[in-house]
Order: sequence, then C-alpha cells, then structure tokens
Amino acid sequence: MREQHVFETPEARAQKGLAARQRLPLAAHATLDHRADRDAVGVLSQQLPSRLPDLVALRNERMSASPFAFYRGGAAVMAADLAPQPHTGLYAQLCGDAHLANFGMFASPERNLLFDINDFDETCPGPWEWDVKRLAASLVVAGRANGLSGKQNRKVVVAAVRRYQDAMTHFAGLGNLAVWYARVSVTELRNLLADDIDAKASKRFDKAIAKAMGRDHLRSVATLTDVVDGVRRIRSDPPLLVPVAELAPEVARDELEESMENLLWDYADSLAPGHRELARSYSFVDMARKVVGVGSVGTRCWVVLMRGRDDGDPLLLQVKEAQPSVIAVHLGLPKQRHEGVRVVAGQRVMQAASDVFLGWQRAMGLDGKIRDFYVRQLRDWKGSAAIEEMTPKNLRLYAEVCAWTLARAHARSGDRIAMAAYLGDGDEFAEAIATFAEAYADINARDHAKFSAVVSGGAPVVRA
Repeated sequence: MREQHVFETPEARAQKGLAARQRLPLAAHATLDHRADRDAVGVLSQQLPSRLPDLVALRNERMSASPFAFYRGGAAVMAADLAPQPHTGLYAQLCGDAHLANFGMFASPERNLLFDINDFDETCPGPWEWDVKRLAASLVVAGRANGLSGKQNRKVVVAAVRRYQDAMTHFAGLGNLAVWYARVSVTELRNLLADDIDAKASKRFDKAIAKAMGRDHLRSVATLTDVVDGVRRIRSDPPLLVPVAELAPEVARDELEESMENLLWDYADSLAPGHRELARSYSFVDMARKVVGVGSVGTRCWVVLMRGRDDGDPLLLQVKEAQPSVIAVHLGLPKQRHEGVRVVAGQRVMQAASDVFLGWQRAMGLDGKIRDFYVRQLRDWKGSAAIEEMTPKNLRLYAEVCAWTLARAHARSGDRIAMAAYLGDGDEFAEAIATFAEAYADINARDHAKFSAVVSGGAPVVRA
C-alpha cells in the first residue's frame, strides 16, 4: 500500500529548521576537524582503478595546473573532508560538485538561453550545506588566483552566502509550482546586472552570450568531423578525440552500426514520449572517445554522430560514464541500481530545464565490462564565464548569481521552509562559511602542492 503524504504546516516545518539550529549552531560551520589519517593524494589514487590507464597522466597534468584546477578535480577529496563533520540533517538533492565553474549557460528546449548548474556527475540527496561549502571554497580559491586580497575574498563569499539565504527565504514564501517554475534567462540576468557591471565587463558578458549561442550542434559538427571519401566521420585528435575505428579496428563497420543502432534504440526508452520518437528518427553514423573536464579525465566518454533527414541534418550526442557519486559513498545511501539514472534524475530535479535528449543507457565496453552511462546533446548553446578575468566586483556579482541558482535548485527538493528557518536573516551563517572557505582554500593549496610534487616525481600513487 502506498504511504500517504502527511501535510505539515509551514510553522511546523520552520520548527524543524530551528531544531536543527539547536543541534548545529550557525557558527559551527566555520570549523573543519581534520582526520589524523587525512590523505588527499590517497583519496584520488583510489579512483584510478576505474579510469582508463592511458589517460591518467593527462588527468594528473590538468589537475596539477593550478590550485583551482586541483579543486575542480578534487570533489572526492572534499567529500571525504566533509563526511565526518556534523551536519544539519536537512537534505536536498545535491549537485555534489557545486564549484563556480560548474555553472553556466545552455539552451532550454524552448530555445531560451538559461543560466544554471551544468554538472551532475556527483548528484545525490545530502545535507544542503555541503553544496554551499563547495561553492564558497571555490570562490576563495578562484579569488586568490585572480589576485584578490583576503578581505576582498571574504566579501565575495559573504555576499554569495547572503544571496543564498535571501533566495531561500524568498522561495520559502512561494507556492510549490512557483518554486518549480523559477528560472533565470541570460537575457534577464543581463538586464539585472546592467547597472552593476562596468563597460568592459558588459562587453565580455555580451561576447560570452554570443559565443554560447554560436556553439550549437552545427558548429560542433564542423569542429569535430571531416568528410572522408564522401562520408562524414569524426576526426582523429589523440588522445583528446579518438574514433572507435582506431580503438577497435577489429570491429567491422556494419557490426558496429548494428550494435549502436540497437543501443540507441534502447536509450530512447529512457526519454519522454515525443522526445523518444525524436531520438529514434536519427540513425548512427560514427563515434569516438572524447576527453572531457578535469576530474572526469579517464572515465569513458563518447561522442556519437547521428544523421537525421540527410547529411545536412546532423546531431551529436555525448555518452558519458556514470560512476558512483563521491558524495553518496559517505552518506550510507543504498547502492544505485543504475548510476546513469541517478545522474539524470538529479539533473531533472535541480535544473530549471533539461535537454530533451537527456537519458541513460547501460552498455558493454570495448573491454567487455558492463557500465552505466548518461546521454545528452553535445554543446547546445553551452557557455561559461571567464572566471580568471573577473575583478573583485564582477566575481562578487557572479558568485551571487551562482548562489541564487543553487538555492533555487535546493528549494525544488529540500524543505525550503525548514532551511530558511535554519539560516535566519542575520550574517552569522555567512560569516561562518566565509571562515570555513578561507581555511579550506589553505588546505586545497597544500593538497595541490603535494599532488604536484608527487606527479612531477612520477610516484606510482598517481599512476594506473
């Protein structure tokens, strides 16, 4: 028998938030107790057995590039650091890796350019404040790279966290549908920031919008493919882009095409009616392994070229391996029956609008092992901010937009009334998170230095 939903008044839900504050005072978020056996490099080395050996060196190179690059690839490290700490007990669907570079622009199904979270590899239910801390620490790490002072970084973090608080209070006062429909288009964002950014930043913003809208599927096809003997094929650029014909030359083309047609037909079952028929109207042409991201380097990621009505109607899909969330393993959550479903479900909950091709698949790899994947369209109006070019003021404004977006995402699944009551309307939480972020940026800098030293020394702990 299905369990009935029990109605709770807003007052009762607010009391849950106040009770959580009694268990974990706002000021307590400033501290981070380290384990005696803490080993960031060791945490990262535990991920190696699941990575492609020939790409491990590239991952090491990318993560060694800077403290911010290391932070981007170190979601598992921070998850391990947060896991032993007390938390509010108030859960929401987490991004799991909510650093400021995982927000950006993309096209909605209605062809509007939206701003939202754009990475959900680690998504799962968890304490909402873990995402806030991940975002806050990333602001300090990025701010230091941009030459901001400690005082300037603190102002950025406090402003962002206050924006998160204010947004959650706002969402707590809205009805359920109003929260679900809340979103920010890039056009609206551009208008909102018009009075706050200088001419130079305004010009960069407009350039970023134009660049994002130019990165559609046709542009991607032109960038990633060539016509060979009258047939369009994905070009070779190893190790970043390697066609399947080079990875598995023993597999006949007709055998590959039949196998992929069957897999793509099954993948379409994960889509909504209508979208399912759209996906099945395309036929398979070619595929290649593609390197993406920083921390994701070494996981299996494919780009698949499809054909619609003719060669002038192409579609590029990204098929990315979904491994267990680095957050979930610390929360005692049950093992997922399908990691691709986890990623897609989390994205659909947190994003204001999702790609019509967003779905999942389970498939056998070239090594004969079965793995979970999620599928989405490749680069549909996708754009990101040039964080390294931001002034203190522009970084603060961008941080506030990210914080509002994160609060909206959390409000869709968590108890927004309890969360707002926990946060209150003062500065205590924001100041505590700012202290935490500064301390964690110090830890990240030390971890980066140690990791870089190990990589440059060629120690086996960072090799497959």
